[in-house]
Amino acid sequence: MAPVTFKTKAYANILMLGDVAIKMLEMMGYGTSIPGAIDSDDLPDALRNLEQALAKIPRQDEPVDDEEDQVAVSLHNRAIPLLELLRAAINDKTFMRWE
Repeated sequence: MAPVTFKTKAYANILMLGDVAIKMLEMMGYGTSIPGAIDSDDLPDALRNLEQALAKIPRQDEPVDDEEDQVAVSLHNRAIPLLELLRAAINDKTFMRWE
């Protein structure tokens, strides 16, 4: 799946692998449609939905392919830039889009 770029004028663009981006969109309550956008009035709900969904997922970093020196990046860590983007857009009272 192709990467997805999240954009807002209040923050730097965030590029995510397609499967991770789709998961984030689903957790925000915005399905799997690409491209898409969230109006500034709806961003607080999207942020809250994402935070609540992440809170339900255990925070575990597991080794990749049983190699102790390589650890998979958790969904929580992958969400950090998107959470920051959402907060910046909310503070700037602007929308967010993805393509």
